[in-house]
Amino acid sequence: MEVSTLPWLLLVSVALALCCTVAARPDSATASLDAATMAAQELDRVASLPGAPSYSYAFKHYSGYVTTDERLGKALFYWFFEAMEKPDDKPLVLWLNGGPGCSSVGFGQAQELGPFLVKKDVPELELNPCQPAVPGLSSGCWIFVHEHVLRNRSTGRQFHRWFQRFPQQKMKEFYIAGESYAGHYVPQLANVIVEENKKASKENYINFKGILIGNAYMDGDTDLQGIVDSAWHHAIISDTLYSAFLKSCDFSMEILSPECDAALSEFFLLYKLIDVYSLYTPYCDLGYPALNASSSANIGQTNGRFDLLKMPMGFDPCTQTYATEYLNRDDVQRALHANTTGLPYPYVLCRNTINDVWKDSDMTVVPIVKKLAEEGLRIWIFSGDTDGRIPTTSTRYTLKKLGLPIKEDWSPWFTHKQVGGWSVVYDGLTFVTVRGAGHMVPTSRPEQALELFKHFLANHNLPSKPF
Repeated sequence: MEVSTLPWLLLVSVALALCCTVAARPDSATASLDAATMAAQELDRVASLPGAPSYSYAFKHYSGYVTTDERLGKALFYWFFEAMEKPDDKPLVLWLNGGPGCSSVGFGQAQELGPFLVKKDVPELELNPCQPAVPGLSSGCWIFVHEHVLRNRSTGRQFHRWFQRFPQQKMKEFYIAGESYAGHYVPQLANVIVEENKKASKENYINFKGILIGNAYMDGDTDLQGIVDSAWHHAIISDTLYSAFLKSCDFSMEILSPECDAALSEFFLLYKLIDVYSLYTPYCDLGYPALNASSSANIGQTNGRFDLLKMPMGFDPCTQTYATEYLNRDDVQRALHANTTGLPYPYVLCRNTINDVWKDSDMTVVPIVKKLAEEGLRIWIFSGDTDGRIPTTSTRYTLKKLGLPIKEDWSPWFTHKQVGGWSVVYDGLTFVTVRGAGHMVPTSRPEQALELFKHFLANHNLPSKPF
């Protein structure tokens, strides 16, 4: 499932999956569309999806390419699910996975919060009972993206191209959400949209309302400091190694000392024994699929400072394998109107070669997040508290840098009778932990994630008492 008919390096962003709850839209909702627009939408409609449950045929979904730069051959691949209940009244949400260079079709849609999850043992699909678009709990329309670089000004224009394909979606409330390295993508893209909206015509204005990011890489030095401190508190590293970090590491420095590098090398070995992304879940005994040209990827400008050992898993550590097998099926790619030129290499969930051409990642987005808070956007940041790669500790250190006053201090929130996690409301930002969740919160704690997303979109505080 490739995202362009041209070679990979020409792409800026790919595989946008826009997910809404779905039901057939009344004719009146499309009556104002011109014939060419309606025809383009119909060409992208997914008539059937191999291995999908019969329930899936009750709603419309679309996927295909939107050209974003004719001269350079850049294209955006999207997968869009209409809303199951009252779709015209539902907001639109863009979901971004991290990497950099990873797929929200392969991760977000297939493993986390899309309408379909890939089944165990066989590469087919089942309905996701805890996705934000499930009937009766319908809360919004969701967007997922594959292998992307979402920070330059051309990216904002790419979304205008998608809205030109689906103009009936243009004036909906629009939110951007994601996890991991999307802690960079989401604020950066949000800032582009905010600035472009200030000078946009009515035709190009995006009804942008807020951002939601989880286990978010936002700041280089607090990220690494939090990783080390969290590992010590979780009894993963020894007192001796922890003392070596305290003595030799200044994580605010772009180039670390040789002594600090040596301590990190010893640290990395420990995460060959357990899953850094979900500290209390097992490895996949089926093995993991290759991640393009490398088995590890660096996060932005932290090159050499912390290698990602593999991509994250949830309570079933093999979901990555299931998704890769399914999305490499020829019949699936044909159904999704993907890889139309038959590129010779397989689809992978993360394409690490993006790091070979992308060298300008910012060390921090803290100033951008603070600016967005001042702009009045709705900002929620959540954190699965058993993630060792971007742990809650790192996020709390990063939020402290913002210097925002606390309006409602640390308190529990509930999912039914159980504590779902803890939250603190700052002036301009809400921080939420998800108890027992790893890096991919919707995979490891789907019910809590659904509660979180529903309340974010409704702009309501999470339940403060059992229910």
